Amino acid sequence: MAPKNVFSPEAVEQGLYIAYTALSVMAIVPIYFGSFASLKKWQNPDSRKRILKRQIDESGEDDDMQEDTPSEVLSSRGAYSLPLFGPALLYGLNLAYTHWNRTYINYVISAYFVLLSVFAFTQAGVNTFDGIANLLGIRVDSFYVTLAKRSKAAVPLEFYSARFTIIHTAMLMGSILLSGYYVATRHWIVSNILAISLGLSAIQTLTLDSFKSGMTLLINFLLHDSFLMYGSDMLVSVTKSIDFIPIRITFPRLLSGLLVDGQTYFRDEFVVLNLGDIVIPGLFVALCLHFDQYRSGIKNHELGRSTNFRKPYFIACIIAYILGLGVSFYIMHATRNTYPTLLFLVPACILSVIMTASVRGEMRQVFAFVTEEGLEAIRIKKEALNRKRRRVQTTRYASRG
Repeated sequence: MAPKNVFSPEAVEQGLYIAYTALSVMAIVPIYFGSFASLKKWQNPDSRKRILKRQIDESGEDDDMQEDTPSEVLSSRGAYSLPLFGPALLYGLNLAYTHWNRTYINYVISAYFVLLSVFAFTQAGVNTFDGIANLLGIRVDSFYVTLAKRSKAAVPLEFYSARFTIIHTAMLMGSILLSGYYVATRHWIVSNILAISLGLSAIQTLTLDSFKSGMTLLINFLLHDSFLMYGSDMLVSVTKSIDFIPIRITFPRLLSGLLVDGQTYFRDEFVVLNLGDIVIPGLFVALCLHFDQYRSGIKNHELGRSTNFRKPYFIACIIAYILGLGVSFYIMHATRNTYPTLLFLVPACILSVIMTASVRGEMRQVFAFVTEEGLEAIRIKKEALNRKRRRVQTTRYASRG
């Protein structure tokens, strides 16, 4: 069926430039705000070392260590294994599609990602409105839910505690309605909102423990995209089968055509950026911000939760990301071919850190840096090792007796 409206090549070209700009903005939003949301309260390194030593030696706990929401730490081991999960999942889905009803499988996948989207959008909304309330000096009452079990001690043993406000309740209800609307309509704007929320949540809750792990993660994902994903007909087919889940951001190639024709002729004419091309470099950008906080914190032990510090590595890396994304759009537009976006983003992000460190003479500090979450992971591993050693010693003494 011929389109109702025929647009000039100039209009099509202009529409593509608008789409590229829109995708770039939507990619920067979760990276920028997710990076700042991932920052924890700065603590004096000397006092932190004493706390860690006491916890390792005495298995003690410190309340101040638990002020921030715990993050999932990605170490070098995770940086090697994480890129393999994507192809393994897609191969598993292809096998499942071969043996079971595709419709029921898609129902399960939809339910899973809708649940993720609900919590991600709720978290993003709460962070946004909390920031606005703090900026305006508005105090929001907090409510606490605590689950505990009886014990012989005078005080019940608490094993779960959660704080929530009216903002949490309102955002949760709004998230459920928004996700339900997406399931019913599959509208691309709602899909973008949910995808951006998922990206922001991932950058906030996942933390690289060092630049070595970060560079390893970027390079491994680049190799994964270039050799395992790119050009694989089977993986492309499976990816198209699950294009209903919000794991990418899209924008119409010709917005004016979409406005004129509705969603009849131009419904499939979209420019696409996968969520992995946002989250994976975004984790590295967030790591740069953590390093900037560390550099300022060792000079100002009272830094606390302030974000008013110099950010040379963060600024350099986020500018490099924007430039890399622009180059990838330009090359794909000029050649009319698709290439892995990480092919341009990974070198840009890594080189930005190396060049900044070289200019500032901080190369050794960069590669020796370990985040607070990384130190916490080391502490937990040492605690587990100490407990294992004590159990072995106890068993030996018992056997001798």
